[in-house]
Amino acid sequence: MRLIERYLFRQLLGPTVLATGALAALALLARSLSEFELLVDQRQNAVVFLKIIALAMPALVGIILPIALFVAALVALNRLHTEQEIVVCFAGGMSRWRVISPAMRLAIGAGLISLALSLWAQPWSARQIRETSFAVKTDLASTLVRPGEFTEPGPGLTVYAQSIDRDGLIHNLFIHQEKPNGGATTYTARDGVIAERNGFPILIMRRGSNQEFSSAGVLNYLSFDEYVFDLSNLFQSDELLHYKIADRYPHELFFPDLTQEWEQKNRVKLLAEGHWRLASPLYPVAMMAMALAAVIGGSFSRMGYGRRIAGVGAVAIVVQVIGYGVKAACDDSEWLNVLQYLVPLSAIWWGMSQIFRQKVTRYVAIGLAGGEQGLGLA
Repeated sequence: MRLIERYLFRQLLGPTVLATGALAALALLARSLSEFELLVDQRQNAVVFLKIIALAMPALVGIILPIALFVAALVALNRLHTEQEIVVCFAGGMSRWRVISPAMRLAIGAGLISLALSLWAQPWSARQIRETSFAVKTDLASTLVRPGEFTEPGPGLTVYAQSIDRDGLIHNLFIHQEKPNGGATTYTARDGVIAERNGFPILIMRRGSNQEFSSAGVLNYLSFDEYVFDLSNLFQSDELLHYKIADRYPHELFFPDLTQEWEQKNRVKLLAEGHWRLASPLYPVAMMAMALAAVIGGSFSRMGYGRRIAGVGAVAIVVQVIGYGVKAACDDSEWLNVLQYLVPLSAIWWGMSQIFRQKVTRYVAIGLAGGEQGLGLA
């Protein structure tokens, strides 16, 4: 790029980075509020919470990047045009393509970043989130005990604990277990901790007692310093980790294993998601083309381009809404997938046609009195 093109590129790059960072921060804040139950209800530590928030970044950036690019381009281009810097570029003999080429290079770079995120980073991070959420869901400590509440994690089993430390130490534990033969056993312990022995979960209770009522009505009492309560029979589950459509890599979307019932049933949805991964990187280019059309796609005005920008902004919103609507419609018909590419390509064509519909003309007017020279653009 020449010096003036590098200057235009820098003027666009700064606002784009700032807009992307600001929107990403807002998106992360919203995501963190939705995941706050990990700290409150599931009693997970801050590391798990921050891990899930950080892993959500690729998907969030892929969504906000076209919007951030559009907003940043409007701000930067409007300032450059109202301060007549773009007019000077035209006056210096630059063609329209040379003037918009820095912006289009930035948009193509953003599209390549979006492509890399959608094809590799997003499914990888989504799988990590799924695995972490599954581990949290099957966490025995959060399933078995809720501080200050009586819970029933299994049939005939009632558990109560006064509090639980961040290290997993359970204080003032109470367990009541009913037996199939009509008897019942009650355990009380000063503290306890969930551990694993021989690959099976156990609850180690310390400094407590065991009261057992037999079916004949006999009470047996036993105090202990340490007692091991087997949890393997209570938490046997056939639930398996299942990756959803958004967690799949491109080859899994376009070439599903049709011997699997779930993949055979969702083949059309998998194909729609695969085409969306390839089509979504076109939206940054489409947003940039429309932003350029809003500022450069008309005659110069010292009063600004508020009305034109508002109109093109409305068109950009419609394009985004139609894009998501088409993606949803493709879940039912694979023949509609071609529309996922036509929507952003049509937006690119419309924006470029608005930019190049007028020709740049130059004239030189020589003042008779002062000998001043002037240059006009149409």
